[in-house]
Amino acid sequence: MLSGKKEGMPLTNNTFMRVEEVAQVLGVSVSYAYKIIQKLNAEMRAMDYFTISGRINRNYFMERFQYERQKGE
Repeated sequence: MLSGKKEGMPLTNNTFMRVEEVAQVLGVSVSYAYKIIQKLNAEMRAMDYFTISGRINRNYFMERFQYERQKGE
């Protein structure tokens, strides 16, 4: 089974967001969501992570778009 780079967590179906989900969350077209995913995946590859075309790591997406709660909330 594949695991995450640093934490060693097993990958699940909920680990990655598909392009349709990114488009829905951001309220953009599917074609624009592909462009966003390409940019985020390029960032992750620069950090030496493996990526999957058309999908983005959910935690990284949430972090980059600041959907996670601030500490202390």
